[in-house]
Amino acid sequence: MLESVIESRLRQEAKKRGGMALKFVSPGMNGVPDRIVLLPGGKMAFVELKAPGKVPRALQEKRIWQLRRLGFLVYVLDGTERIGGILDEIQGT
Repeated sequence: MLESVIESRLRQEAKKRGGMALKFVSPGMNGVPDRIVLLPGGKMAFVELKAPGKVPRALQEKRIWQLRRLGFLVYVLDGTERIGGILDEIQGT
């Protein structure tokens, strides 16, 4: 399965819940997560998307650590089967 398929499904599922999964680009800062998921009630998290079995590069791990240290939820998603659970967790915060 391609990363783009997982990304598309994440966008679709967030939209079904009344939210958005926006592409995140930060000029001047490489390695940031691919998407910011925004859900009703002011719920948000970052999601790094990977093809199945792939893992974040060292710089991406650093950015994930930095964001988590600031108190943000950050997920690494490498398959469609976890999308519902991740969105449930975000909504439950």
